[in-house]
Amino acid sequence: MSEDFETLLCQVSEQGVATLTLNRPASLNAINRAMADEMTTALGRLAADPGVRVLVLRGAGRAFCAGGDVRDMAGHGVRQAGEALEGMGRYRRLVLALHGFPRPVIAAVDGVAFGAGMSLALLADLALLSDRARLCLVFQRVGLVPDCAALYTLPRLVGLQQAKALALSAREIDAREARAMGLALEVLPWRKLHARADELAAVLASGSPTALSLTRQALDASLQSDLPTMLAMEATAQAIALASEEHRTATQAFVRKEGPRYVWPPAAATTVRQRRRPAHEPGSGAASGG
Repeated sequence: MSEDFETLLCQVSEQGVATLTLNRPASLNAINRAMADEMTTALGRLAADPGVRVLVLRGAGRAFCAGGDVRDMAGHGVRQAGEALEGMGRYRRLVLALHGFPRPVIAAVDGVAFGAGMSLALLADLALLSDRARLCLVFQRVGLVPDCAALYTLPRLVGLQQAKALALSAREIDAREARAMGLALEVLPWRKLHARADELAAVLASGSPTALSLTRQALDASLQSDLPTMLAMEATAQAIALASEEHRTATQAFVRKEGPRYVWPPAAATTVRQRRRPAHEPGSGAASGG
């Protein structure tokens, strides 16, 4: 699929691990209109591919994503609210494609994840950070509102007060603080980040796509549901899973006293070392309806 895109690299392994790489390293993978549209297209194709079992989202070079491309925004001049609202439709489509992706999504975040870049990382099921990762909802610095679903995802991950503090202050946080807040599963030395992401992806790819998908859907729905609703969803999901071929295969292996195929790897060492701030400055980070 890579040859179809100018701003992305897309590969699918034999094990069913899809890797979608934001590929504008010269601009720290800042999102422009072309990248937003291409990501939506790529996610749609991968979602429709039954051979894809897990998605890894990463950035090329030294950054995950610096947010919205400021030059792209400036090139379109001052826009009226109605025009900007129409432009935001492309980012809404991207968010819905990523949030609604039917298989597990891992974000491997190295370097800056600013503005819309941080928003994309928040949409993943599991986020891994390198020890040089830096996150910031930078929007207030340029007079904009957090977008790409950060207003939805962030309070659910860190609570309302912390979400307000991060969004209103436009304060930068490092990998260690992000993990302490619950924004990341692990922090790793940057040279080991992508290998660890591939390791976890391989485990997820070996599991039951039916059970994994149903579990993710139910957990996503739980924060907006009550107990009776969740019990009904649980019963329906379990009935589907019990009838799946993956369940039958796993139970037969259990009866034969074979070792389980689905085994989560040991936890990686969480390591954060001090480093000086790089000389480059990331983009504004906003999508801003571009």
